[in-house]
Amino acid sequence: MIKQILGRLPKKPSKSSEHRESGGSSAPSSNASTSSRSNDLASNSAMDLDHTPLSVPNSASNLGYGEGSKFPQIGQLKLNGNSVVPSYEALPGFRDVPSSEKQNLLIRKMNLCCVMFDFTDPTKNLKEKDIKRQTLLEIVDYLTSANGKFTETLMQEVIKMVSVNLFRPLIPQPRENKVLESFDLEEEDPLMDPAWPHLQIVYEFLLRFVASPETDAKLAKRYVDHSFVLKLLDLFDSEDPREREYLKTILHRIYGKFMVHRPFIRKAINNIFFRFIFETEKHNGIAELLEVLGSIINGFALPLKEEHKLFLVRALIPLHKPKSLPMYHQPLSYCIAQFVEKDCKLADTIIRGLLKYWPITNSSKEVMFLSELEEVLEATQPPEFQRCMVPLFRQIARCLSSSHFQVAERALYLWNNDHIENLIRINRKVILPIVFPALEKNGRNHWNQVVQSLTLNVRKLFSDIDPELFEECLHKFQEDEAKLEEMKTKHDATWKRLEDIAATKVSSSEAVLVPCAIPAQMLSS
Repeated sequence: MIKQILGRLPKKPSKSSEHRESGGSSAPSSNASTSSRSNDLASNSAMDLDHTPLSVPNSASNLGYGEGSKFPQIGQLKLNGNSVVPSYEALPGFRDVPSSEKQNLLIRKMNLCCVMFDFTDPTKNLKEKDIKRQTLLEIVDYLTSANGKFTETLMQEVIKMVSVNLFRPLIPQPRENKVLESFDLEEEDPLMDPAWPHLQIVYEFLLRFVASPETDAKLAKRYVDHSFVLKLLDLFDSEDPREREYLKTILHRIYGKFMVHRPFIRKAINNIFFRFIFETEKHNGIAELLEVLGSIINGFALPLKEEHKLFLVRALIPLHKPKSLPMYHQPLSYCIAQFVEKDCKLADTIIRGLLKYWPITNSSKEVMFLSELEEVLEATQPPEFQRCMVPLFRQIARCLSSSHFQVAERALYLWNNDHIENLIRINRKVILPIVFPALEKNGRNHWNQVVQSLTLNVRKLFSDIDPELFEECLHKFQEDEAKLEEMKTKHDATWKRLEDIAATKVSSSEAVLVPCAIPAQMLSS
């Protein structure tokens, strides 16, 4: 349903990203798209109501809007356990009050929406929940059509209402002790927050508030501050993918609008990655954070700051280590490719980083690494390629020799890339001796017919480019094979001699033991 409400950020943002390091701003949503989202919210009364309930407490004391802050009161309204007193009534519509009173009515409606309800029991407070939902829809619609800059008082009330509703503890749900692996999680149905009928509209309200041209960034930064951003980032660990999708878009807008917060946001995301890589290896929002970063990296000014290069080395490259890599590999690969396109001299650093974290026993991850490697090599220039080609093609040779056909096949497909083939062609005198044994053994013995066919194509390519070098490598391979065969024969002969000696020793020891057995029998008799 979330796709009907707001456009998703692209998995691969275009190079014309609006967030330039020198002062980019997020693209404001058009009035038409804003209006259509409002209509979707208002018309779809049954929106996402039928989801498996989560055990997420909605206690006012756990909402976390400021240390020691009081829960908002509307007259005599309050929470009594899980019920609300009957005085929770809808306020008049904006059309029913004069223009001078509309802002005060908006504040009263936002205060009304600060009352929280328990969605774990779908039978409780149905009337009050519907009143709150309709009130939220009204203030979203009012925000969309508002004219004139938002006052500081209004901004304060907006952030208070948003904070009370969104900033709540995220309780992870048990998954029957399953290991955090991509193939496990992909088979699981995502866990949906039962409070989403209200949360969705609050997120839409926050998104429109941040994106609105009537929101003055200089004034709003007092309330959309570091504490607010940190709490927003904490919500990325939500198990509800709809919530993470909204958070991704909102963070993207905040980064574009509040330039003063940009270094802090990058540092906070960096810390989330560190905790994920080196401590927990569990976080639901890594993919969404990387999608936001893809757009941010796309807008970095040149030459790249040292801070950005350190982020690449210390956070992005180590993200290849966790077992859950398949869950976020696509946006991670895009971020890595962006760095190479920005500064081709980083290719050597990135390739050596990939080799450092190269999987040994996980074939599916190896295929991912090979795909990412192709993207990096496509943007790599000859000087950087020559620095790392020896360790790189030693690893590729191991992949060519893999008994897993997908690994060997993906490694052979590197030769189908014109740029990579040209790099190999230029440096064939170094590369061919490294990969030739793997190619020769594949062509003779590999069990998969496709791998054999691709191998023969690569062998023919080398043979056509440089016949003399090919024959030289073939001759050396045959000599090495003959030496190995000779050595194997010697080893077999040595083992045979050892076995004969051992057999002789056993026979002689049995002959010595027989006379000793006679006195023992005589003694027993």
